Amino acid sequence: MDKFKDIRPYRDDEVREVLEGLFGNDELLSAIAKLRFPKAADHFGWLIKPVLRQLLRYQLRGVNDVESFQLVVKKYMEHMISSTTSAFTVSGLQNLDPTKRYCFLSNHRDIALDPAFVSFALWTEDSPTTRIAIGDNLLTKDYVSALMRLNKSFIVNRSEKAPRKMLAALKQLSAYIHHSIVVEHCNIWIAHREGRAKNGWDATEPAIIKMLTINHNRKTESFSDAVRELNIVPVSISYELDPLDAAKANELYTVDQHGAYEKGEQEDIESIAAGIAGQKGAVHVAFGEVLRGEYGGAERVAEEIDRQIVDLYVIHESNALAYKMLHGNYPPINFDSAGVSFTKEQMLEKEPAFVARMMAIPEAQRDYALKMYSYCLERQLK
Repeated sequence: MDKFKDIRPYRDDEVREVLEGLFGNDELLSAIAKLRFPKAADHFGWLIKPVLRQLLRYQLRGVNDVESFQLVVKKYMEHMISSTTSAFTVSGLQNLDPTKRYCFLSNHRDIALDPAFVSFALWTEDSPTTRIAIGDNLLTKDYVSALMRLNKSFIVNRSEKAPRKMLAALKQLSAYIHHSIVVEHCNIWIAHREGRAKNGWDATEPAIIKMLTINHNRKTESFSDAVRELNIVPVSISYELDPLDAAKANELYTVDQHGAYEKGEQEDIESIAAGIAGQKGAVHVAFGEVLRGEYGGAERVAEEIDRQIVDLYVIHESNALAYKMLHGNYPPINFDSAGVSFTKEQMLEKEPAFVARMMAIPEAQRDYALKMYSYCLERQLK
């Protein structure tokens, strides 16, 4: 009996059938047509979509398992990195045992790119990519769900509201993550909080730790044993530029002014596309140390994850310049430290462009964007 069938990624023997279904999915073809040919898609979709269908069949003709699908994804990742980042760097992987599998808990700034960059970093070291936790709130279209599950994503049930069903979903999710790492010997990526840290304040939610350990047998193992068994590794991802900084500032401002922000029907999908296509400057992925200590509860684990994420966060020019725009002076940072990715001269050189970027955001919303860039630096200074 496949007790994880409704949430797990697709398996190798399911890949071809899922792809055949996607080739015939009119919504997917329409979405690709609008992305590739935005002006012509509305009037000539009837002509474009059959061509796209044949093109997809040709491009994916040799894809019969998960690994070959991910090799296709890897090519797009390489193109995205070369065209939308000025640098992609990685640290800390050398401290992990390549024969072991881990639960990577990372800060969360971008819906799709955070796990994608972690997996790409693992690729660079010939390590297995991760299975990716993704909320069912993002899977509003069948073709989106199919594409995500082809790419090793598993589903986090966030829509269930009935208490008993919520608990059952949490236990199933926890069991699947444990099964993936301990039994199937697979890496896992999961955000350290529900939803992105739109304000730039990376804070681990203890509820995530409670979910991960909810099934542990209290009679036979301690809470710390349950944590250690999962090989949890904090990961700190830093972006020099956030393609969605203005959109996040607008959302935060709206919530403060009106108490709520109403998302558009496909806003999350649009955010994924904008994050992938937008310029990100330098990106760094820092892998921390495996959690091996004694912990008095989920809150203590969350504190250790936060400590590592804050300490490992690589500071970019944008962080220092945002600090100056907020406080009126440059931050007292050590330009010779490993956690600073630039020189003072490089910071001054980039200042006019960054100031112009921030000044393009409406004045009432600007401080929200500046704090988003500045918080990580201010936390390190403290």
